Amino acid sequence: MTLLKTTMLYFLNLVVFLILIRAVLSWFIRDLRNPIAAFVYQITEPLLSPFRQIIQKLGYNGMIDFSPILLIITVQMLSNFILRL
Repeated sequence: MTLLKTTMLYFLNLVVFLILIRAVLSWFIRDLRNPIAAFVYQITEPLLSPFRQIIQKLGYNGMIDFSPILLIITVQMLSNFILRL
């Protein structure tokens, strides 16, 4: 594998890891003054907001946020595409 492919795959794995951390943090830490939570939210919010907008345009306004799931699925599809190149 080339260096570019490997770097991209590591980056995509990091994105999935940060999304999972954000999901777990949302269960326990609601205070964004916590530096770890603030950092994770700052990194992941630009990635999640487009998926939230798509979900809202589809008419879903429920209490469960499905945008992390959609982002993880999209990242996994992108990873599979990169691996096949």
